[in-house]
Parts: sequence; structure tokens; C-alpha cells
Amino acid sequence: MSSDSNKDEFFYPHGRYYGEVKPENLVFNANLQEFAQRVSYICNLETAGKIKSEQAYKQIKDLWKQIKLSKRELGIGENLFESDSDDEPPTP
Repeated sequence: MSSDSNKDEFFYPHGRYYGEVKPENLVFNANLQEFAQRVSYICNLETAGKIKSEQAYKQIKDLWKQIKLSKRELGIGENLFESDSDDEPPTP
């Protein structure tokens, strides 16, 4: 591995996905990991006194709106109780 690759893995770690493998789930998982990473950076900047609390709050609130929009657009969490097949009745 090159040093750039190692540096990227260090600064932008991604955990393995263990859920149901569907494209929308994988995309949302990547978005969620990026959200968590960015919130961590914002918190660290605020803790170090580099940005004000109000600015950190606004940035995190904006990120939260983005992740909610991503969830909605990808349809994550919708139709939780519908089965994949219309031929089989749902199990009680």
C-alpha cells in the first residue's frame, strides 16, 4: 500500500457493514460513517476552542438534515413489515 492510501485509511476510517446487503443500505452506511466522522471533527474543533459552540451546533444540525434527507431519499426504514414476496403471507 502507498503512504497516501495509509493516510486516507487513518484519517477516514470506514467500518465493515454487517447488515442486509442492498445498494441503498450500503450507500446510507457510507453516508452515516461520513456523518459520524465529520461530527467528530466538529466536536474536536469546538473542544479545542477553534470554533464557537454555536457554530459547531449549526454545522452538526446541517449535517443531521443532510443525513435525514439521505435516509428519506434512499427509502431506508420504509416498508419494514412488508415481505419481499407477495406470494407468501407474513409470518406472525
